[in-house]
Amino acid sequence: SADPHAVRRCSIDSSLRVNDRIRAPIVLVIGEDGEKLGDLALTDARRLAADRGLDLVEIVANRNPPVCKIMNYGRFVYQQSKKSQDSKKHQKQNQVKEVKFRIIIGQHDRATKMKQIERFLHEGHKVKATIWFKRARERSRRELGDRILDDVTARLAEIATVESRSSIVGNQMSMILAPTRRLLEALRIERAEKAETEEDPHVARTRRALRVAAG
Repeated sequence: SADPHAVRRCSIDSSLRVNDRIRAPIVLVIGEDGEKLGDLALTDARRLAADRGLDLVEIVANRNPPVCKIMNYGRFVYQQSKKSQDSKKHQKQNQVKEVKFRIIIGQHDRATKMKQIERFLHEGHKVKATIWFKRARERSRRELGDRILDDVTARLAEIATVESRSSIVGNQMSMILAPTRRLLEALRIERAEKAETEEDPHVARTRRALRVAAG
């Protein structure tokens, strides 16, 4: 039997047949609310979609008869595009960024690197703070590396927690910082509020058309 939720798994595909591009004489129709409307002649299915001001979209082509769903295709493409963009953003947000320090570092350079770490945390990333011991004799000054990592931890205590911290491995020692739950919740709320302000362009066009008609 047909899956009325198949459209939810469809990616944006230029090969999707819509309205006049559908060729099968008989199609299994799914309503816009997911209700199975049964097998209909293609002309009747197109007319049914048109009467509702919507599109007929072939969502499962390799079935006999093919499965078509009545929907607002323009809005569907917009929503799928937005989901794809959000997914890519989420993947980027899950990256671990790295900021490297030398044990001998000036105040200006240290301040710059602290700002980098803070920016990454505010973007929702985890951060690997690495102390780089350039020369063999520097590795005997581990306490300087510990001091830098302690300072980073203390300065960012309100927005970051230490997930792990390593001893010297090779010529490096490092720790992983993660945004606090409080910061992540603040970022979630901020993104949700931003998403609410991004109006579906199809809704916006309809709203403008109604204003013109009313005027």
